[in-house]
Amino acid sequence: MIIKAGGSDKGFYMDSRFKENYSKAVAAGLSVGAYYFAGKNFRGVEAGVSDAERFIKILDGLKFEYPVYLDIEAQENRYKDEITDAAVAFCQTMEKAGYFTGIYASDISGFKYKLDHEKVKPFAHWVARYGKEPEVCKEYGIWQYSSKGSVSGICGSVDMDISYVDYPKTIKAKGFNGYPKKKKSEVE
Repeated sequence: MIIKAGGSDKGFYMDSRFKENYSKAVAAGLSVGAYYFAGKNFRGVEAGVSDAERFIKILDGLKFEYPVYLDIEAQENRYKDEITDAAVAFCQTMEKAGYFTGIYASDISGFKYKLDHEKVKPFAHWVARYGKEPEVCKEYGIWQYSSKGSVSGICGSVDMDISYVDYPKTIKAKGFNGYPKKKKSEVE
């Protein structure tokens, strides 16, 4: 389960239900990740670093078995170079802080029109494309294939995803996202 942690689309904020949703998901035994929704002014290195620093504060003290993602949706396509610079700076800042990070975007309107895909390849990709598999973004760890799913205990529709990577194993073994780094003798 990947939970909205906050964003910069309505000023800078932590989602009002983030801590509650996180606690309930962990209590239910679910593996958890988080995402940060970048606002329309998410452009340039400075914006990327600033938003990452805010995200790090929101995540402080919590553990995540799935990557922590930057959500790219709200920006205007004409700023593709600046959005890409911000995304790379965001992800690099998160990685320096010990997080396994990635980018969430739609296949066409995100990875094709808002981002220079070659420059964001080093980071995990969570790709949204409903109805058929992604065509622009060929390498991805998670595919969001629908927004019309249902889950017992959740009111309304939920997004449906398939993970092709065992993120919990990698993240725990390598000591990302709040997990301690394991010694070589502990890793098989």
